[in-house]
Amino acid sequence: MLTTTTHLNLPGTARAALDFYQGVFGGQVFATTYGELGMPAELPDAGKVVFGALQAENGFRIMAYDIPGRTDPVAGSTRRENGTTITDQPFFVSLRAGSLDEATGYWEGLADGASVIEPLAASAWSAGFGMLTDRFGITWAFDVEAAQAG
Repeated sequence: MLTTTTHLNLPGTARAALDFYQGVFGGQVFATTYGELGMPAELPDAGKVVFGALQAENGFRIMAYDIPGRTDPVAGSTRRENGTTITDQPFFVSLRAGSLDEATGYWEGLADGASVIEPLAASAWSAGFGMLTDRFGITWAFDVEAAQAG
């Protein structure tokens, strides 16, 4: 099964936004901070959300994260810093696949003429994660759905 989810990129307000949307739509918030994935606690972004989502029983789903080092409102831009592409967009499309093979097929299709931000590869939370901005300027975040425990 393939799903798409809007993914909000926020300037340090991801947790507050997810909590607000939970109040509106119900459901459960899931959030992982940069610190939980290994960023030293003394760094300013350690407590910020790197991977957050709200999933409601009515089918509503939205994802959000805090752009590293960002505290001012996001206007939407892509820039290069030290050879790395930084995408500061108010949102991008999140594509979650059931397997890495499925994600790879869609990745290869969208990668034609795209700018790769993060190559599709294993991550701390997924068998596959990657980001690219397609030829139309739409940024896509890919991940592979984690296996359900139990």
